[in-house]
Amino acid sequence: MPEFLTLLPPDDARQKLLSHLSTGIVDSESVSVDLSLDRVTAQDIFAPHPLPEFARSTVDGYAVKSKDTFGATDSLPAYLNLIGEVPMGEEPSFEIESGQCALIHTGGMLPKNADAVVMLEYTQCIHHGDHKEHREKPQKNSVDSVPSVGKSFEIEIFKSVADGENVIKIGEDVAQNQLVIPKGTLIRPAEIGGAMALGILSLRVAKSVRVGIISTGDEVIEPSQQPKMGQVRDINSYTLSALTQKSGGEAKRYGIISDQFEALKEAALKALSECDLVIITAGSSASTRDLTAEVINQLGSPGVLVHGINTRPGKPTILGVCNGKAVIGLPGNPVSALVNGYLFVVPVIEKLLGVTPKPKASVRAKLTVNLSSQAGREDWFPVKLIGNWDSEIGNRKSEIINYEAVPIFGKSNLIFSLASADGLLKIHADATGYSAGEIVEVMLI
Repeated sequence: MPEFLTLLPPDDARQKLLSHLSTGIVDSESVSVDLSLDRVTAQDIFAPHPLPEFARSTVDGYAVKSKDTFGATDSLPAYLNLIGEVPMGEEPSFEIESGQCALIHTGGMLPKNADAVVMLEYTQCIHHGDHKEHREKPQKNSVDSVPSVGKSFEIEIFKSVADGENVIKIGEDVAQNQLVIPKGTLIRPAEIGGAMALGILSLRVAKSVRVGIISTGDEVIEPSQQPKMGQVRDINSYTLSALTQKSGGEAKRYGIISDQFEALKEAALKALSECDLVIITAGSSASTRDLTAEVINQLGSPGVLVHGINTRPGKPTILGVCNGKAVIGLPGNPVSALVNGYLFVVPVIEKLLGVTPKPKASVRAKLTVNLSSQAGREDWFPVKLIGNWDSEIGNRKSEIINYEAVPIFGKSNLIFSLASADGLLKIHADATGYSAGEIVEVMLI
């Protein structure tokens, strides 16, 4: 009977696996930017021109020379002659001289010589008639009260502005030839918007990682079948396929393989020849019928790197590399398989894509009950997050905690214990648990 000779901490085991793999080994392809969400850039992207290409206003107001407004207050306003209105989408045909201003709207191009914009709310207009001067008194601080350019107006300025105030200058967002999207970036809506702003319509991205998934077990049947007593429907192929797709991979299921060495070896060889990563579920624990480790050792060099992880769930996990490709054996229990898919499968996919490592999304929450753990073992608990919008104060000064973490207790083969969870709570190996009321970190799933 095989034995778990050495149980490695999950972080050490993951690092050992990743150290045997090359970064960004998958091919690249060109895709339209509007179809690039969640893809990974395969090359650095540089700005072909500055952004913006012209100085523009960030508010509705009056384009001015800032020095003309110095010292302006409610009680001692500055007075500027209104000479025109900046047309949206066009270059102004006039320039601002000392003592002058021009009406401008958000996004409008600053006239020549103007270096700042006074917000409309800090102004008031004075209309000079043909025979006598009189004040039109639009409501101060009202965006709706805009003078009709063409009449003779002076603008009262009640607040001074500095050079560049309420203005985006040329190249203030990005300079020409600046690196704007580095290689290895996971593309989000913001990157798509930035590329479009620069007129970049296509990007070179990594192709999806091909992940072969094999389920094993004489008791496992397809979900479409009606199980007999002692049989169970295949869950792992589908949860791991979904996790693969979400992480940037393309899953290929190789069916359910019986507990026969040659049958499993044949399926694994086929998957290894066609995919970048192979996952075998079940067949990883210490049993005479568990064949995964032996099969992995015959698929290629160096074979099994780790057999046994010092964690719960997922102790029987196998990590191997065969001829440069990762082969991972996950436990058959659905929760165990999926949790360890997050811990080991996702990092492999990200490395093969060349994704620049970033922290995983998490929130801090107040634990609602005591959680015990075995010292020396890393435990992962599924938890549900309950909104606590009364904003209780946490254990760090001035920290606001908006969630409570409610552990979901259940055995590792109960898939709906994970389906109802919002995240995973880790208890470190050097801890024996957490007390109710402690502030904990929850990795969002």
